[in-house]
Amino acid sequence: MLTQRCAAGTITGVGSTVLDRAVGGDGAAFAELVAPLRDELHAHCYRMLGSVHDADDALQEALLRAWRGLAGFTGRGSLRSWLYTVTTHACLDAARSRSRRALPVDLGPASPEPVLDAAARTDVAWLGPHPDERYEHREAVELAFVAALQHLPPHQRAALLLVDVLGFAVPEVARMMRTSSAAVASALQRARSTVERRRATEPDRHRRAVAAAFADALERGDTYAFVALLAEDVTWTMPPLAAWYAGRTAVAAFARAVPFGGGCGTWRTVATTANALPAVAAYRDADGSGVCTAWSITAVEVRADRIAGLTTFLGADHVALFALPAQVTS
Repeated sequence: MLTQRCAAGTITGVGSTVLDRAVGGDGAAFAELVAPLRDELHAHCYRMLGSVHDADDALQEALLRAWRGLAGFTGRGSLRSWLYTVTTHACLDAARSRSRRALPVDLGPASPEPVLDAAARTDVAWLGPHPDERYEHREAVELAFVAALQHLPPHQRAALLLVDVLGFAVPEVARMMRTSSAAVASALQRARSTVERRRATEPDRHRRAVAAAFADALERGDTYAFVALLAEDVTWTMPPLAAWYAGRTAVAAFARAVPFGGGCGTWRTVATTANALPAVAAYRDADGSGVCTAWSITAVEVRADRIAGLTTFLGADHVALFALPAQVTS
């Protein structure tokens, strides 16, 4: 199994009066109907599109379609299944008009030397982080899983998510995607093979203590403590920068040259979680003013009490997604 299944039951406790009011054009009643599902529908959009911002847009479009087409839902089936059908098709439409989301490792080999003053790649649609507090089933937005999903064609992606993550049966997914059970089964087979192959080298589960030690080393500018945390095959990626680093030597060299080198100023950190990983929100005081400004979110992958991977999403906009302050004092 790729990831833990989410409950696939129907919505209960929704009276026909609420549904009738919603069908009759009562916006408040419609909001009451969809409220229990908003977070998981948003997470589905994120897995499909690889971006919280794209997920916001897709969910808004899906709920608009659902509102307009609610009269077509008779109530004989599952409201959850119907909403997932509408939302999946909104995501498929969005995926057709967008490039797949990528990480630096998808663009080329690791850099053996620190790349200084690199410009952000604005021609790439980058994978973005997911604030775990927005969704109960955090393992279903695991960074390695979502990154692997982006390598699938959109219809394979949808089939895999609807069956293996959300627990819908193949015949039901065939109806949702307006295709045959055989086509869904074929898409599943190809999708599972691709995702498992791409996840095979990803690190195992993690410990928050290692992420806290990374944050402490960054705040103190202690390169030695940082390097001591690294696994031999550690990687560090920093979208939207294309350069990335593989192996303790290359990662340590970059750390000494840039974040731990003094030229970045003072760092302060706040612990959080992203994509089922312990994460660190970093704030930078570049000029000694005593005020540190939001800089990045770093998801920390851990294996055997060592850092196996760092994914640093650069940009204050990522920090804002986590409902964290824009500034902290140094």
